[in-house]
Amino acid sequence: MKAASNKKLWFVIDDDLDDQEIFTIAVEKVDPDIQCTFANDGVHALERLRTDSALEPECIFLDVNMPRMNGIECLEVLRTFDRLQHVPIYMCSTSSDPKIIEKIKALGARDFIVKPSTISEFAALLADVNKTLQSTA
Repeated sequence: MKAASNKKLWFVIDDDLDDQEIFTIAVEKVDPDIQCTFANDGVHALERLRTDSALEPECIFLDVNMPRMNGIECLEVLRTFDRLQHVPIYMCSTSSDPKIIEKIKALGARDFIVKPSTISEFAALLADVNKTLQSTA
């Protein structure tokens, strides 16, 4: 699944449907040319990526705390996919344990994002991510 012609595709892996909705609203405020696709956990995300070779995200946002397979376990598997080696992965959580942040960066995550409490804060944070992605494209 490629993004529609001029749209950028962001893949969001998060088990919380409310967080998915907040993410979508925040992204719409940042750039209407960003299309989001979602997986509800790490297992679902890996199944989609294994079966849909057209799923080519510009970046991946991965929640740390999920059932079935947590974000760190998923990150480890994602980094074994050759076609995703260039794709930046941003880990997300409501808490910020320095040991977890150190570990996820060592495993190949681009950065760690503490989920903000408001949509406007989330939009500002995602605008910064989008700027970074555009400057490294």
